[in-house]
Amino acid sequence: MTKHAIVTGAAGLLGSHVTSAFRSRGYTVTALDVTGAPGVEQIDLTKLDAAMGAIGPADCMAHIASLPRPVGYAAEDVFRINMTLMFNVLTAMERSGIKKMVFASSFSVLGLPFAPRPVEIGYFPVDEHHPQAPQDVYAVTKWLGEEMVEAWTRRTGHSAASIRMPWIQTAKSFPEQVGPRRDREEAGLDLWAYIDARDAGRAFVQAAEADIAGHERFFISAADTYSERETASLLDETYPAVERRTPLPGHTALLSNDRAAELISFAPEYGWRDY
Repeated sequence: MTKHAIVTGAAGLLGSHVTSAFRSRGYTVTALDVTGAPGVEQIDLTKLDAAMGAIGPADCMAHIASLPRPVGYAAEDVFRINMTLMFNVLTAMERSGIKKMVFASSFSVLGLPFAPRPVEIGYFPVDEHHPQAPQDVYAVTKWLGEEMVEAWTRRTGHSAASIRMPWIQTAKSFPEQVGPRRDREEAGLDLWAYIDARDAGRAFVQAAEADIAGHERFFISAADTYSERETASLLDETYPAVERRTPLPGHTALLSNDRAAELISFAPEYGWRDY
């Protein structure tokens, strides 16, 4: 029997790749977004009645829709929209009997890269055991979103994965977005981290198909940093006092994929050096 996935935010960069990944896997996909696009149903999921009407029975919900950053948006809009989207989607899922959620969380739950005050990183590579310290409103909505998913799994007994992602890139976007930033001091606020959109899309399908009990939260990342400098050199300059728990040779990434590998058999396949 063909499986059915619902993808919110399906017209965006990540959402479009998640939609393609599900379809490539043979799923029927209901693609929803406030912005119209070919193959995407235009709908405002901040309206509860609209969400209840659009979200019906399915094998999985991939919830991606949100305002994607605090910069350029009023703080009250980021909070209202992101939190309302999560509430409405979970409410509609519960009514429809959807038993699996994959949530597009963010590495910003660490506090980086938008925090107005310095963020203390405890160790490298960062994994799911690292403390969360959100400050800006976007990071707060991602953290609260994860907590709402946690409550949903506790309440229903269903399962979910919150995937914490860094900057999502493609061969086209990388030179436009990352190129001007990677040699600047503030690049350290990113942990020089990124992930190819194809790997991110595939991770959602793998999470949807994995045998997960309850709610799991984990990072995914490209295998390397976006910097042309080696990782040890970057840390010596920017985070010299932070503990290094494993060797970090070459351009090794600072976000750990270990838990993602264990739970959903994730391993990044693409990197900017192949672009």
